[in-house]
Amino acid sequence: MNIAEFKKLPILGIIRGINLSQLEPLVNCIMSSGLRFIEFTMNTKDAAVIIQKSAEISKNKLTIGAGTVLSMQDLKIALKSGASFIVSPCLIEDVARYCRKQKIPYFPGALTPSEIYKSWQQGATMIKVFPAKCFGPGYFKEIKGPFNEIQLLACGGINKDTIGQYFANGASAASFGSSIFKKDLLEKGDYGAIQSSIEELIAAYKAL
Repeated sequence: MNIAEFKKLPILGIIRGINLSQLEPLVNCIMSSGLRFIEFTMNTKDAAVIIQKSAEISKNKLTIGAGTVLSMQDLKIALKSGASFIVSPCLIEDVARYCRKQKIPYFPGALTPSEIYKSWQQGATMIKVFPAKCFGPGYFKEIKGPFNEIQLLACGGINKDTIGQYFANGASAASFGSSIFKKDLLEKGDYGAIQSSIEELIAAYKAL
């Protein structure tokens, strides 16, 4: 994962619970939307195959990571499948150590000041503040007060109406998931609606 490239459009899509039949049209609509960074969660059925096939479908035009990595076993499967960055809902210390040693971008989840600082000390690339919506954009401004060097990724409650508030208050990046990758849209194959929602989110960011 090229962090410099990510910072040009610091928006990450989180995809959970899809099936293989949905993969190709979903990847194509993501590429058409302009989004370039996505993660597939490891608790999705066939996650390893999905990560591998999504790289093939996108011809490596997407940067693909693995989310919900909770163990070294998850990490090894994810990396073998071609994941180029790793995301966890909380700090997994042995995963953090391995990623730091191998220079693999790692985004652990944290919420409290102590959790955020510990994750940063463990070498996290960015700290995924999760669930961000429980505290709102103002929380980021408070955290950045003492921790101005720490890079924060907002996760939870991100949409076209709120994304600007998170960046204005100190977020370095933002992620979204089921608010756009809606189960009902995926089930009825309405990939056009998904693409439009991603485009609106990107447009809202670029308007900042």
